[in-house]
Amino acid sequence: MSTSTSSSPAEATKLLVGVGDLKLSTDHCAEIVTFALGSCVGVTVYDPSKCVGGLLHAMLPQSKLACQENAKPEMFVDTGVPELFRRCYELGAEKHNLIVCVAGGACRLADHDGDLFKIGQRNVEMARALMEINCVNVQAWDVGGTHARTLVLSLPSGRVYTRSGVEEKSLT
Repeated sequence: MSTSTSSSPAEATKLLVGVGDLKLSTDHCAEIVTFALGSCVGVTVYDPSKCVGGLLHAMLPQSKLACQENAKPEMFVDTGVPELFRRCYELGAEKHNLIVCVAGGACRLADHDGDLFKIGQRNVEMARALMEINCVNVQAWDVGGTHARTLVLSLPSGRVYTRSGVEEKSLT
């Protein structure tokens, strides 16, 4: 996980989020991006009043699925989502200001009935449960389907959008 701070206004900062990771920024010029959200789930959190934003790219629904004790919390929806919110709060974000979006959770197998583990579906279900339990209002969901997505949070505008191929979908 890394955090970006302010840069010069003319200089845009692009933060790339890898699989099983999260990035935060307070940079008014930053854009936080993750690629190839297939069955994984991406969550964006943005507080426009504090210019605090973050993006999580979680792979699996539950940390109890970890095969190793030193697995990062960001790899899992059940531990990564709370970590994302906690770190945003540490940077000054306030819950009542947050704009939250969720994307991903696709079934990437050609034969959808053959998706025995249903990782994408389970990732989305875990994200929905966490948001509901914690009374978080999600502004937009772009989940399911069969296509991978790129997820982008632009701090200058607060805009969140997904891209899949040539199609772009605005979530905020």
